[in-house]
Amino acid sequence: MTATEALRKQVKKYVDNADENSLRRVNAILEIDQQDIWDTLPGHVKDDVEEALLQSERGEGKPHEEVMKKYKN
Repeated sequence: MTATEALRKQVKKYVDNADENSLRRVNAILEIDQQDIWDTLPGHVKDDVEEALLQSERGEGKPHEEVMKKYKN
């Protein structure tokens, strides 16, 4: 049995025994995984993300560690 087959068997067993709440959560995860989140974002959010990427390419961003240090507390 391959790792994928073992995982599929384990997930099937979980789903077969799950309550309705758990099934709804699993279903939501699977639905999200099947769509491209980018396509669901509003235009202004896409514009902001694209601008942030350009700023990062120009070296205008701050390292994650620096930001986390500032806002840790």
